[in-house]
Amino acid sequence: MSDTLIVIIAIGVAAVLIFVFPLMTMADRTDDVSQLVAQSALTSFVDKVASTGKISQEDIDDLDQKLASTGNLYEVEMEIQVKDENLGKKVSQARADKIGENVYYTVYTADIEGEIKDNRIYYLKEGDIFTASYKNTNQTIGDMLNNFFYIVSGNNNYANSGEKTAMCTANGN
Repeated sequence: MSDTLIVIIAIGVAAVLIFVFPLMTMADRTDDVSQLVAQSALTSFVDKVASTGKISQEDIDDLDQKLASTGNLYEVEMEIQVKDENLGKKVSQARADKIGENVYYTVYTADIEGEIKDNRIYYLKEGDIFTASYKNTNQTIGDMLNNFFYIVSGNNNYANSGEKTAMCTANGN
């Protein structure tokens, strides 16, 4: 009787080793490739915005298309820290060309998208800081397997997320 129990346990362990661990490894590699593609797409998007000084709907659609090619769903957030040109009115002894005394105000995704819907293009100026980030909103097979076996990630952890920041080097107008 005890020999039968040992054989059943051995078959169960062998099945896990033969099927589940290779599946987990392949799912993790798929997540790694998705992360690489998404980070590359975000980097090229942010670099293009920083070098041209403008964000168009076509740029956003191109980013969305590249992110969708990974098979995951993503939430993209954008933030622009706009360099304020009226420093003298707010702070005494301030000069716009002096390092360390720049004042910025922030514009977020909803305002950027609203401006793009109204005017088709959002213009930045030299010295503005543009940040974009993404995170996947769906649960991948790798996430499900890791949650099942390791119980590591919770609802707020994203296996695939990234951020890129660049300073605008050109006026968009």
